[in-house]
Amino acid sequence: MKSNGSRLPTLLIIGFLALAFIPPRAPNVSWAEDAEAEKAEFTGVKKCKMCHKSEKQGEQFRIWTESKHSHAYETLGTPEAAEVAKAQGIKGNPQEAKECLRCHATAYEMTAEELASSKMTMEEGVSCESCHGAGSLYQSKKTMKALTAGEIEPASVGLLDPGEKTCIQCHNEESPNFPGFDYVKMYAKIAHPVPAPAEGAEK
Repeated sequence: MKSNGSRLPTLLIIGFLALAFIPPRAPNVSWAEDAEAEKAEFTGVKKCKMCHKSEKQGEQFRIWTESKHSHAYETLGTPEAAEVAKAQGIKGNPQEAKECLRCHATAYEMTAEELASSKMTMEEGVSCESCHGAGSLYQSKKTMKALTAGEIEPASVGLLDPGEKTCIQCHNEESPNFPGFDYVKMYAKIAHPVPAPAEGAEK
């Protein structure tokens, strides 16, 4: 008679073989997961403005327009910017130089053809989608409600939650006019949270 110890390896092998032949579960595909497979595209600040301009919503659009971010591209057209670019060895118009546009325009990587067929413009400067991600997959009310309810993960539709690491991609020593960067202080200047709904109010 074989001992229990000698039977154990055989039982384990049988168990693994049984698992190998269990059919995989059908994937739980949702519209959010379908969206994840798409490529997020920039939609432009006017699209963001549609829902983020009212006092009830937090006046994010107004806060942005009053910030230096909204004028980032514009500043590249000044004589001062031309002098800075020249000192850095950048030839030509700073408003056309990738080295400058990288931190002065959300749309800096878009081609002329892409811009022509988009509502995005260079003139927006550093707009919402620079920090929150391209908005084509999360801009709809349906998606926003699902995000607020915690039904889908923000990353699955390209929505980013920016923090200090996002800011220091541009606010760092590589900038020719870098004055230092106090994240807490600077964030307070541009903070634009969506107010919590009043108690009993419909979300």
